Formats: sequence, structure tokens, C-alpha cells
Amino acid sequence: MKNLNISKLPINDALLIETKINEDERGSFSRFFCSDELNSILNESKILNINFSHSKKKGTIRGLHFQKNPHQEKKFIRCISGRIFDVIVDLRKDSSSYLSWYGVELNAIKKNMLYVPEGFAHGFQTLEDNSEIIYFVSNYYSPVSEGGYRFNDPVFKIKWPLDVTEISYKDLNYPDFVEL
Repeated sequence: MKNLNISKLPINDALLIETKINEDERGSFSRFFCSDELNSILNESKILNINFSHSKKKGTIRGLHFQKNPHQEKKFIRCISGRIFDVIVDLRKDSSSYLSWYGVELNAIKKNMLYVPEGFAHGFQTLEDNSEIIYFVSNYYSPVSEGGYRFNDPVFKIKWPLDVTEISYKDLNYPDFVEL
């Protein structure tokens, strides 16, 4: 029995994963993560970290972050409390969706999840106060491989749903994207 419905997105190799929710008088049950069902996505990769993020204020932006080679990451992003607008940008030069972005609402009620392939920048904006997300990540974090671009980079032209209420100094001061 499949517990996860996996759908392709308009960005190459990115996926939306929807959870089958079983409900009864006690409440509900759903699969959070299933390596058997996600094995074809992970290939030889394994989940090495599970990270947690809590944002206090609606309108908070985190990102756009990525890891450079050899520390690129596959990520599964799931909102466990509140709602977020999750955004990915394809930074893979050989991809037909190079420099394209995609955004989707992830929320605790739908229990949906976004798969972010290696070679993508990732960020999100909270749509409710006290939103929380969990990231399942396929590589260890490496500070020397860390990179980022500003949320309002003119090349990407991301349409964020809300005005920015909170953003870190670091995220606000990332450079503009420049083709090398």
C-alpha cells in the first residue's frame, strides 16, 4: 500500500509529496517519511540530518540557501506547524529549468512535503505566526560550502505572497546572482 503520492513539478527533478491521511474518531495517522517509497528519489543517498526551524512571525523569510559541491544536499521539507510558502530555484546549468523557481504552500493540515534535489537554492516565507518546519537532508552541513542569494534577486523574480516582516542580516546581504 502506498502511503505517499509523489507528483512531478514544473521544475526538473523537484517533487511534491502528499501523505495519505488515515482518520478515525481518535484523530489521524500519516506516514512522515518512508525510505522504501522514496528510494528511487534518494538513489544511493541517505538521510544524514534532520533539521528543525521555528519562525515566530508571519512574513518571515529564510533563504535562499544552498550547499556547493562536494556538499550538495537533497532535502525533503515538511511544515509541521502553521503554513509556509516554500520556494526552490534550479541552479543547475545543464537543466532545462535552469534559473526557474517554483513555490508551493506547505502546511501542517495537508501534511505535504517538497523534495528539493541537489543543485537547488531553497527558501521559504511563513504565512502564519509560529510556523515550524522539518528538513530531512542527505548531506552534512559544511560552512565552507554554504552559499545563498537574496530573496528578492532580480534574476529570479520570485513573487513572495506577503511583505517581509523578518529576515536575517546574512540573508538580506547575500549577493545578486551573476552568471559565471
